[in-house]
Formats: sequence, structure tokens, C-alpha cells
Amino acid sequence: MLLREFHAGDLDDIHAYASDQNTVRYMEWGPNTPEVSSERLRLTLAEQDQWPRRDINLAAQLLENGRVIGSVRLGLDGQDGADLGYVFGSSWWGVGYGYEAASAVLAAAFETLELHRVWATCDARNAASVRLLEKLGMRQEGTMLQDRKVRDGWRDTGLFALLNDEWQARPG
Repeated sequence: MLLREFHAGDLDDIHAYASDQNTVRYMEWGPNTPEVSSERLRLTLAEQDQWPRRDINLAAQLLENGRVIGSVRLGLDGQDGADLGYVFGSSWWGVGYGYEAASAVLAAAFETLELHRVWATCDARNAASVRLLEKLGMRQEGTMLQDRKVRDGWRDTGLFALLNDEWQARPG
């Protein structure tokens, strides 16, 4: 897998996962219409023209066929911290792409950008995402009860975080 900036030609791949009910089940957005996917890509491309920028949003592209199967994002807070986010099409769940992408972004956050803290949130019902965040070495700091209203009502959100010292001290 290759992490790279988005291209205008990625629209069909993006819309394929962003319009999938399974992919967006636990997301605050979606499923996207073609117009929403197009507008989100347009905004992302415009953001990529700026540097420095607050959000670093990268396409996850399969090397064997060039298909974009998801994305990973690091949102810098301007105070030595950032939030981590990711989405991968449901057809590619459970094979390690999320871990591979998020690990690479965490390495850049702590080793290159020398951030102090990275955090992530997820729908508390999303057991696979909770497992991924824990596998990345993040610890759950709490659960925010009914903090977001999404398609199926109010949701609870798990908050996970990792400090630079914890990243540096991890085994292996």
C-alpha cells in the first residue's frame, strides 16, 4: 500500500467506499451521494495546495492495481498534538491496511513532526476500530456518552490517545 496525496482521478474509488453502507456505518458522515464525494474531493485537493496545513489527509492506494481503498488523516492542533482518523472500504477490512496506514502516520507524527500527543475517537460500538486503536498502542481515556447525533440516533464515542514517550517505549 502507498500513502499519497489525493488526485482528481481518485473520485470513482473514493465514491465507491464513501457510498457503501457498511463502510460508513459508524462514521458521522455518509453514505455519500456522487455530489458529496465530488465536493469533498474538491475541498481536499484545494487543502493540499496549502502548506503548512492543519489537516494532512492521505489516500491509501493499493500497489498492485492503483486503486484507492481508503484514507488516513492527521489533524494538527497547533499545540504539539493531533487527532488521527481513517476510513477504509469494507471490502478491505480485517487484512491489516488500517494498521499499516495508521502506524505509518503515527511514526511520522512522533518521529518526524515530534508531536507530544495523538488522539483518536470512534463510535464505541465499532469493536474493530477499538481493537485497531489498541493494537496501535493507544489507550482508552474515556467514553463520551451520547455526544454525537448520527443517522441512527445519539452515539457514545470512545476517546483514545498515545503520548510520544509511550510511542518511543513500545516494544519492537
